[in-house]
Amino acid sequence: MKDIKNIKGEFDKNLPLQLAPEIKAGFPSPAEDYLHESLDFNRDLIKHPEATFYGRVHGDSMEDAGISKGDITVVDRSLEPQHGDTVVGYLNGEFTVKKLDLTHKKDGYIELQPANKNYSPIRIDADDHFEVWGVVAWTIKKWR
Repeated sequence: MKDIKNIKGEFDKNLPLQLAPEIKAGFPSPAEDYLHESLDFNRDLIKHPEATFYGRVHGDSMEDAGISKGDITVVDRSLEPQHGDTVVGYLNGEFTVKKLDLTHKKDGYIELQPANKNYSPIRIDADDHFEVWGVVAWTIKKWR
């Protein structure tokens, strides 16, 4: 179940970002007429730097949610986990990334839901050592 591995991230440069009024998935237009801004991961993706870490995804249990092997998750530990959130959980000594299902909480258990039909939900009972390590706020995906 080692679905995620923590990685260190340091961003000390702003990356150029060309913003258009809207980005269409059709034929591109010349972009020189648009304003230039910068992309700063610290400013744009990290709202709580002291509580945020990155994790690299291993495995395919979340592929139907668009989270694939090799993707980088931006995980915010300061966010309060809610039903339906994608979370990084620490279960019985291992990290995993899954959807948090709290619908059975009144019955004495919760579940971690994969997003791949080849995997079953993980039931977490009171005797399991479980902690929501953080909420996945962003994913960074490599396309090529």
